[in-house]
Amino acid sequence: MSEEDIIDLAALGEDFARDPHPVYAELRARGPVHRVLLPEGFTAWLVVGYEAARAALADPRLSNDMRNAKDADLTDLVADTPNMLMSDPPRHTRLRKLVVKEFTPRRIRALEGRVEQITHELIDAMLARPEGTADLVTDFAYPLPATVICELLGVPFDDRGKFHAWSTEITKRLGDGGAQTAMGELVGYLTALLEDKRERPGDDLLSALVQTSGEDEDTLSTEELVGMAVLLLIAGQETTTGLIANGMLALLRHPDQLADLRADFSLLEGAVEEMLRYSGPTGTSLHRFTTAAVDIGGVVIPGGGELVLIGNTPANQDPERFPDASRFDIRRDAGGHLAFGHGIHACFGAPLARVEARAAVRALLERCPDLTLDIDPGALKWHPSVMMRGLTDLPVRVRATVPAG
Repeated sequence: MSEEDIIDLAALGEDFARDPHPVYAELRARGPVHRVLLPEGFTAWLVVGYEAARAALADPRLSNDMRNAKDADLTDLVADTPNMLMSDPPRHTRLRKLVVKEFTPRRIRALEGRVEQITHELIDAMLARPEGTADLVTDFAYPLPATVICELLGVPFDDRGKFHAWSTEITKRLGDGGAQTAMGELVGYLTALLEDKRERPGDDLLSALVQTSGEDEDTLSTEELVGMAVLLLIAGQETTTGLIANGMLALLRHPDQLADLRADFSLLEGAVEEMLRYSGPTGTSLHRFTTAAVDIGGVVIPGGGELVLIGNTPANQDPERFPDASRFDIRRDAGGHLAFGHGIHACFGAPLARVEARAAVRALLERCPDLTLDIDPGALKWHPSVMMRGLTDLPVRVRATVPAG
């Protein structure tokens, strides 16, 4: 493939960040795999077709371990904090088994009441504003999962603003110089926090992980604990924030679908799945690297650490898998979407994200009957990252009129 065949996604600017789907549709029409230049400055192979993406997500020749990257600049972007998302078997198998042992359905069920309580507290605060407006990202879609994950992990609530800044740098501004600094600060904070959990354990997930052991008394090292905490904090906040904000934008831009859901909440579970398919929070999978030559959709990608991005967003709008894929339809069977990945690296936190999204959407529709956008959709700002798809803000009017006096 020649240099002329490399598609410069960075040159597409804000239009691509705002709506990448026309570009992805054009690429899919030409084939399922393309060579692209990312806004972060790296060249990668981008998988845009559904079947090719699903197969690639389960291909063991594509490594999640950044030590396999051909480009040394990529390996320098992250600290040496091993976690399951950046590991391959057998390390991945071992880490996931130890963490899933503590991240149980019981813990998630126990959080459901607290999720609803936090949701209503945030809505109370928005409705109490005399101007009747709010930002659904900063006032709702971010603080809900941030509060939940901080409480789940045992992270001080007052520090959640730090985590938001760090996770934004790490996931959405990779390559602008801030990612390494943010990761270093996050790792330093979590190292100190975990040491405190060892000395004064509580009834939280990080305390449980500090003490957990496998069948053969295997335990997580300090580096592995820090890496796992990094993963849980970032994934637990950023993806759910994007799910709620992107999903609510889709509903607000499709008032007929919003009205149908408000009239019949039995549609809620399917509506959340359609939100994930239509405008999910992950544009692509985390970086993967070839450990051997691999044929994806008829394109042979060389071995030796080539960077591969598997496009969740373009795959989920592939009309070969989802007929009339560009249409938002809460009655659609969106099963099989790739918003949470596929294969051994499928997101194990997906059940919690779904609990939060269902609680958030239902409460907003029940308590804010006049909820409308307070901005031209074309003026909304999206983070420029190809990997994470999210709004910087989402201005809404939560009440139709401003109360007198």
